[in-house]
Amino acid sequence: MRGKTIAKIVIALAVVGIGYAAFKDDIAKLWQDLHVRIVEHPTPKKTVWLDQGINKDKLSWFYHADQGTRTFGFPYDWFMALEQPTISWVPFTKVGLFSDPAYLDRYGFIPDTIIPGKEELPIGFAKGTAMLDSTGAVWRNPRTKKEMIGVGLTCAACHTGSFTYKDTAVVIDGGPALTNLLAMKQGMGISLLLTRYWPGRFDRFAERILGPDSSIDDRATLKNQLEQVLAQYKQVKKLEERVASQSIVEGYGRLDALNRIGNQVFSIDLKKPENYAGSSGPVHFPRIWNTPWFDWVQYNGSIMQPMVRNAGESLGVSAELNLTDPSKGLYKSSVDVKSLFDMEQMIKGDTQPNATEGFPGLRSPKWPNDILPPIDQKLANKGGELYKTHCQECHRPPVSSAAFWDFNNKDWWTKNEAGEQILKVENVPISHIGTDPAQAADMMNRTVALPANLGIDKNSFAEALGAVVAKTVNYVFDQKKPPVSPEERKRIDGYMPNELRAELAYKVRPLNGIWATPPYLHNGSVPTIDDLLGDPEKRPAKFYLGSREYDPVKLGYKTDPITNGFEFDTSIRGNSNRGHEFRKDFDKNKEIKGVIGPELSEGDRKALIEYLKTL
Repeated sequence: MRGKTIAKIVIALAVVGIGYAAFKDDIAKLWQDLHVRIVEHPTPKKTVWLDQGINKDKLSWFYHADQGTRTFGFPYDWFMALEQPTISWVPFTKVGLFSDPAYLDRYGFIPDTIIPGKEELPIGFAKGTAMLDSTGAVWRNPRTKKEMIGVGLTCAACHTGSFTYKDTAVVIDGGPALTNLLAMKQGMGISLLLTRYWPGRFDRFAERILGPDSSIDDRATLKNQLEQVLAQYKQVKKLEERVASQSIVEGYGRLDALNRIGNQVFSIDLKKPENYAGSSGPVHFPRIWNTPWFDWVQYNGSIMQPMVRNAGESLGVSAELNLTDPSKGLYKSSVDVKSLFDMEQMIKGDTQPNATEGFPGLRSPKWPNDILPPIDQKLANKGGELYKTHCQECHRPPVSSAAFWDFNNKDWWTKNEAGEQILKVENVPISHIGTDPAQAADMMNRTVALPANLGIDKNSFAEALGAVVAKTVNYVFDQKKPPVSPEERKRIDGYMPNELRAELAYKVRPLNGIWATPPYLHNGSVPTIDDLLGDPEKRPAKFYLGSREYDPVKLGYKTDPITNGFEFDTSIRGNSNRGHEFRKDFDKNKEIKGVIGPELSEGDRKALIEYLKTL
């Protein structure tokens, strides 16, 4: 039987060879569709975690806490059994597993070695509970009939950073990830397709899922499940192709998270293709330390309540959500509200922010003098004066200073419903800051079509999303026995109201830990702080993302061409690197959009950079 299969493949390859000249464009397209391009990194000799106020056991829990997400559309056992999207031209040859941490590391997902030997999944991957298949039934193993559990990403996947310096990898908890999530989803789609059609792959997959002595019927059922998943992937691919002209390639370290949350909820979950929008406003993954103490979050300052923010994120990475079948409970979901609350509390901390100890919970990283070149304190002192002149008006005094903790300043501080001090972050109009408007503008302009039975009378994207997420969370509260009390709901919601807004503005926040968060501006369009502070006309028009090698002089990743890296083109809408500019003749140009200060000399830039390392 195997000999006949090989003969068929040889004949097929011969036909392909004969027809190559006539069909070379089609073959090139097929190869492109079956090929995923990802960076291959040198293996560091060691990995270190900086002390950011959270012990290793809590971090280990946080990395893998289940939020109810089902990001990949198939069970955990499948994830562990899938092979990599690599074609071996020798039939029946085994290839590596997709779940190999070293392979997932190429997509930017950090191997979890914080407690050696404890966890086989990368940071930000979580095993879930029993998941539903595409028909809404509990997913079961065709042979054992046991429930199969889900697997999905958590907030740690996008908000854990890492850089390397001289063979040492440094993990930054709460920092921006350098992941390429869309490339990983592409790779999974290819792996599923090859599993179904490439010789030998399905047999190996079936043996891993069903065992060596499965029946023909068991394998047929598994193949049917695989075809259902492929149909879902094909559906999303068609939606992506339909809006391709509106979309921007995100690449490493960026995601159009808000639009993708909207696509999942209002198009895929709601089964309304017309609600699918292009990914037109990708942003650099934001740092999350101290954010529980801010009055508004997201780059455009659009969301106030922590639970709406976090539950919305879970829905965006494919937590199950019923918006179409009232008989099964509208707004019933797999979102794990308790886990989301516990994660938020870990980041927030158990005490109040104060001048003595600063922000509690997850703290910003300190410059590691034992790994990176030591800070020149004399130069940093000079930079501190420059910070007061050029940065402090918007970004506030350093969080380590007494001036920052002036709770009597009502422009800086307010209180939540529990009386806790909350930092007021300013939303600066784009007309002043001059940075790329796509993320804010597209959220403000997006509308969605909703059926009447959802009970939502708003069609603006921001308001509709806030309402859907609130109803999803309230469904969880209402199903408890007894239902969660109003006071307990307020506590779990972070004592903040569910307010949303969409303004042509971006928020400013304190700069503690800024050195560990490249690239810069909300869309990641400026690779280093040195580029950001220098002549705006000399900012790189094109550069590569994907390298993790850190530049401690310019403060950013190395951006030299790298095989399979992402070429960032700042000429594309959504990718502009303009704004936040320091220019000559500031007095003449200060009314021009985006010009915020006078030109900085090379010496002043170096001093200011040295000071930023201390924050």
